[in-house]
Amino acid sequence: MLKKRLFNKKPFAVLIAVAIFWIFVPFIVKSTLRSAFYEFQAPISASASYVRELQNFWAARSKSKSELYEAGKDLAHLNATYELMILENQAMREEISRLESLLGLPSRPEYKYEIARVVTREFNSWWHQLEIRKGSLHGIPMGAPVVFAGGVVGRISEVHQYTSTVELLSNNHLRMAVIIEGDNRPMSFRGAGFRLFRSPIGIAQYVPTDIAVDSSNPPRILTSGMGGVFPAGLHIGHLVSLKPGSSGMFQDGEIRLEPRLSNLTEVAVLISLDEGTAQ
Repeated sequence: MLKKRLFNKKPFAVLIAVAIFWIFVPFIVKSTLRSAFYEFQAPISASASYVRELQNFWAARSKSKSELYEAGKDLAHLNATYELMILENQAMREEISRLESLLGLPSRPEYKYEIARVVTREFNSWWHQLEIRKGSLHGIPMGAPVVFAGGVVGRISEVHQYTSTVELLSNNHLRMAVIIEGDNRPMSFRGAGFRLFRSPIGIAQYVPTDIAVDSSNPPRILTSGMGGVFPAGLHIGHLVSLKPGSSGMFQDGEIRLEPRLSNLTEVAVLISLDEGTAQ
């Protein structure tokens, strides 16, 4: 009977011994093992992503000619719109360069876009992050901003050879300086997670007391450009509510982020041209 009790406690004793051993393992060894394990399992996740794309390809092949014709017409309209936007963008760039030279202003930082497919999404209570199918072999730098058509997605928090981890805008660990559109006074932003059946949210702190919110036309929140990570003017979300802050001198606000953050399939990593030249 005593032998049976000791046998039942053996797994717990082994677990405790392993935990104690792991505590005293040097940090560099832990980091190396973690990175090696990640690189070992990364191809599995990437393979699942390729399989999903193959399924989508064959699903598209099964569509009728009329459906493909209608999809082609829609794409043609989108392409014409994008071509016009490219011409307008080029004209605006030339005008900005002309004004910078006239006023003697320093040039704005230039970026290139590295398009990457999303491999996995993780939205638990602790982490809000994406895994993308580009890594150090593709020139992805640590801390680079990640965007999509609707604005900011987040920033690169880990870089491996073939994949990278994106810390989402809704992640509680992500903080940055933001502004209200048309008002250059900086505020503090941090992620606040997802709510069930609702858009992801963020928290704005140190909002000036003279700011008010119109529910029918909530003000846009943009990146301020401070900190040197995110370029100025990128869309964050909309300020939907305000309440008095704990200090009494400022307000705290709730920011409604883009609902598409939870189902992105493709993102763009902004890589500074200066960094790309240095590499």
